[in-house]
Amino acid sequence: MANLHAIHSVGASIVTYLRNVYPEPLRTDHACDFRLISSGELAGNEEFGTMLSFFLYRITINEYLRNRQRTGSFADHIPPLSLDLHYLVSIWATSPLTEQVVLAWAMNHLHQHPILDASSLSPEGGWQAGDFIHIIPAELSNEDIMRIWDALDPAYRLSVSYIARAVRIDPDDATTLMPVVATRFGWEEHSS
Repeated sequence: MANLHAIHSVGASIVTYLRNVYPEPLRTDHACDFRLISSGELAGNEEFGTMLSFFLYRITINEYLRNRQRTGSFADHIPPLSLDLHYLVSIWATSPLTEQVVLAWAMNHLHQHPILDASSLSPEGGWQAGDFIHIIPAELSNEDIMRIWDALDPAYRLSVSYIARAVRIDPDDATTLMPVVATRFGWEEHSS
């Protein structure tokens, strides 16, 4: 059962996955850190060095799985909370070559491997064997990107947007629907 740590688990798992598969020729030529960052870190004056950052800027309810039960669950259980996580992926580098090569590599790798299953997701999320997260590119208008960067303290960085879909946070075990405590029956005799 995915738990309240599932949101953080998704971001941390994406970052760890990319860090682990970053190939050796690029590691040597374009050393880069991969980090999940918070809005507080962006508000500070921290120097990030060369880094590919994942910033969770929005969480929405998944409209297709909103009230849908997990397969095999009982009808009297409350369905899981189904969320979409919206990430702004930004490259922090002083060299245009490093900036463009690292971001292109990450985009290409997420394009080729868009699914994280329970074996790729960090265990603190409480994932089940059938859980998976689909990472898809999201189109943001220039106005939306500029609004995000205007709200943040650092200057604009080359960025792309992705959605991690669908994170299903299960309710507590004790949260089942209330049992029926009263019923109303009517009896009627039919003559034959």
